[in-house]
Amino acid sequence: MRKLHDRFFKQAKREGKLARSVYKLEELDKKDRLLKKGDRVLDIGAAPGSWLEHIVKVIGPGGVACAIDLKVIDKKFKELAHFKKMDIRDFKGDEFADVAPDGFNVIVSDMAPNTSGIRITDQARSLELCEIVLELALRLLKPHGNFVCKIFYGPETERFKDRVAKHFKSAKIRKPDACRDESIETYIIGLDFQR
Repeated sequence: MRKLHDRFFKQAKREGKLARSVYKLEELDKKDRLLKKGDRVLDIGAAPGSWLEHIVKVIGPGGVACAIDLKVIDKKFKELAHFKKMDIRDFKGDEFADVAPDGFNVIVSDMAPNTSGIRITDQARSLELCEIVLELALRLLKPHGNFVCKIFYGPETERFKDRVAKHFKSAKIRKPDACRDESIETYIIGLDFQR
């Protein structure tokens, strides 16, 4: 039986976080040192904004966080965060040229497709989104930048990780503790982009 109110859900409520998913990025960042002060970061599939909570805390006032999602983010993050309501398929890459003219140090995506309940279909839809995000990363990441992308684990996950590995010094698959045990969601990490 799916446990909806696990310790991460309760912790998020107690700490006033927007969603439990913030702990996924916190763990990934702690293990792989994805973010640093002053970074320019693109957060794809950013609503409700929980990853932005962690991002703006780490990058500090010298950094810039840009976010896109189909849903509006209600929380305001002062001047650090810039948001566009749009579909990733329509994103050209120059929408944030005024605040990140030279590209991004980090691109993260916690985006997921609308699920059908049919595992193989959901995995294929997830992979399609990951391919779009990777193509954007290859165009918009600065040299030595980092990449994080949520994927529904399936038959093509290792192949996608291998594709990431062709462009980054290191590529790995991680499933943070804050992911529910029964979930097929996992994350592909690319470290040190080699342009």
